[in-house]
Amino acid sequence: MKKLLSIILSGLFLASSCLAQEDAEIIGDDGARVSVLGYHVFHPTKSATEMLIPTSKFREQMEAVKASKIPVITLAKFLAWRRGEAELPPQSILLTMDDGWRSVYTEAFPIMKEFQFPFTVYLYKNYVGSSRGGRAMSYAMIQEMIQSDLCSIGSHSVSHPFPSKVKKAARAGKEPYDKFLRTELGDSKIFLEEKFKQTVTTYAYPGGYHTDEMFELADELGYDNLFTVKPGKVRRDTDGHILPRYIVLGNHDSAFKAALVFRNGSRVADDVPVPLPHPVSPAPGNLVAARLPLISADLSKVENLDPKSLRMKVSGFGQVPADFDTTSHSLAWRVSRPLRQKVCEVSVQWKLNEAESFEPEMKWTFKIDREAAYQGR
Repeated sequence: MKKLLSIILSGLFLASSCLAQEDAEIIGDDGARVSVLGYHVFHPTKSATEMLIPTSKFREQMEAVKASKIPVITLAKFLAWRRGEAELPPQSILLTMDDGWRSVYTEAFPIMKEFQFPFTVYLYKNYVGSSRGGRAMSYAMIQEMIQSDLCSIGSHSVSHPFPSKVKKAARAGKEPYDKFLRTELGDSKIFLEEKFKQTVTTYAYPGGYHTDEMFELADELGYDNLFTVKPGKVRRDTDGHILPRYIVLGNHDSAFKAALVFRNGSRVADDVPVPLPHPVSPAPGNLVAARLPLISADLSKVENLDPKSLRMKVSGFGQVPADFDTTSHSLAWRVSRPLRQKVCEVSVQWKLNEAESFEPEMKWTFKIDREAAYQGR
């Protein structure tokens, strides 16, 4: 999991550094961009982990997507666009969920129905319909979601092999490796199409790991769009063997926030409110008239907080001398010179007692009403 987190976060850095290249005029690029979001496990009461997102937080994210007015498209529309048979708005979102966890049906599906958001589940054969502690979806659950016309399916292999297993198979030689890949990519496709009566042409690499041998075989088997775990926007002409995807981590908001930021023209979604684990002021996305606002974060719900580790950073100021109130457990700082940009970014981070590393950074932005701020001056 740590390696996957490293891939995702390093990819976010690379993706952000390459945003300027999105506007390049390349044959086949129509200018539209699609953010593909990937989720795994949902739970109503458990704390967030990398792969587990609390149901309440997932709902907040879907509310943020709705508020952004960025359309959520079906897999069918995405594929038609990729083939040049359909047009998309400048920005779109494609929602995906991996593995086949039962919580997709019990937790996420009701929210998808409420918002009428289409989504795709990437299933691996050996998991769905199994009796592994009651954690996997049954065939009936998957069929019910498909019949809702909101859900489509894609392949996620037969056994969900980790990279180490794939590398071991590759070392065994060309023929054994080909047989291994034909089982993982081929048998899973046949199983899903026969079981659920849907044509399957998309694949999500388990752990995002892929090799060149998979590309040619995927073409032979009838896959035309294969997803990685490296973040970035999909263009119409992006190589179908290595499509980017934002894997949303339950305990880190960077991927979700990056997925909703577009730089390709008609709309920039930087100010879309991102759900935060603790109350802050000014609230995410809020428009404030004061150019010297008080910035604060209520950390009263953080258990075992180490106050000495607290740090607040504000765009244009760097790390600031914020004060921590030991009674209210609030961290606050009054801006010391007028804010001149229309958007201000704030980040707060802390450690828990006796912990060596910081907790995930809490980051948000608010907007400055510069016309109001200059009135009466």
